[in-house]
Amino acid sequence: MPALETMRVLDFTQWEAGPTCGQYLGWLGADVVKLEAPRGDPGRAVFSDDGTDSQYFCNHNGNKRGLCLDLKSTDGAELLRRLLPRFDVLIENQGPGVIERLGFGPDVLHEINPSLIIARIKGFGLSGPYADYKSFDPLAMAASGVTSMTGTAESGPLSPGGTFADTGTGIHAAFAIAAAYVQQQRTGEGQVIELSMHEVMTMFIRTLASWSWGPEADPVGPRRDGAAPSGRWRCKPANGGEASHADYVFVTIASQALWATFCQAIERPELLDDERFARPRDRMANSRELRGLLAPWFAERTKREIMTSLGEAGVPVSAAFDTAEVFTDPHLIARDFFATLDHPTKGDLLVMKPPFRLSASDVPVTRAPLVGEHTREILAAELDLTESTIDELVEKGAAVDG
Repeated sequence: MPALETMRVLDFTQWEAGPTCGQYLGWLGADVVKLEAPRGDPGRAVFSDDGTDSQYFCNHNGNKRGLCLDLKSTDGAELLRRLLPRFDVLIENQGPGVIERLGFGPDVLHEINPSLIIARIKGFGLSGPYADYKSFDPLAMAASGVTSMTGTAESGPLSPGGTFADTGTGIHAAFAIAAAYVQQQRTGEGQVIELSMHEVMTMFIRTLASWSWGPEADPVGPRRDGAAPSGRWRCKPANGGEASHADYVFVTIASQALWATFCQAIERPELLDDERFARPRDRMANSRELRGLLAPWFAERTKREIMTSLGEAGVPVSAAFDTAEVFTDPHLIARDFFATLDHPTKGDLLVMKPPFRLSASDVPVTRAPLVGEHTREILAAELDLTESTIDELVEKGAAVDG
């Protein structure tokens, strides 16, 4: 039995943070209906060269059905009013004030369905000086201090690469919804969940900020990797080719025991008796000397050779795989992390599977819906509308039948 089989979700979201939330709930078995305006989620067009749904959209909207209504029309808004009592959850991450202007603010939603869980994902939350500011993933990382921990004095702050604010906020929202759903099942009452991308990303700095905690502390600055030999190491290019930006490994020596394990693994046990490197603070103070001693060992080996030898010896290590290498990683392939789905306009569609595995909840991974693909099916099943009535609504533009 899918874990969230009884949960019913209206996913009125766009771009990435909100769609990620809905997708995670769908991966756990909830019936997630993606509600879109006639123009569709703007994410459908991101990085799309051929006019069909983008890989970006498909990556964040699997395991959902598609419903398309024009909520600016009287008939479209009435359809949503009639549908709302059929659902447990509504997720929205529209711009500031959008759902209120559409006539579906939280008070109205709870008047229609008192038990509804309303999850609201915003860039800066619903209150405070920045509440009316629009935001996207890189902006939330900049506001939170994350970008200040990357780059150099020359490059300035840099985004870390992954869309951590979007996806991270979506996951936080899914977690909060699951908790609220348990409460709703006990009490029958709904509630409003509010998430700020800014605050989620600020939560993500709590480990690194521990070096210098609180408003009176010195700024952390570019990320600290800890005492040497922790951090990034240049390796020998693979197959004798030219050096690339990804010919590196990262090592983390988080304890004295791991320092000893590392020295044994590289056959340099004498370093353990060297007073310059005896303790973490010593290795940090003398990191230049230590890196000079160790650099040749790394430079003589490829990143995969180092990952294998140190990993098998018990040293925390990873090669710096580039994004192309991720999709050919034998470990991820062996764990069946990728799926190829049949898409009506894209053909074979490569997607990632959920990063969690529940032993007693098996939910197949399905593709993202086309715009309004299930409109007719949903209106017929939920509102008992006839084919002719749905035809009239489609003709008037209140609904879009994909």
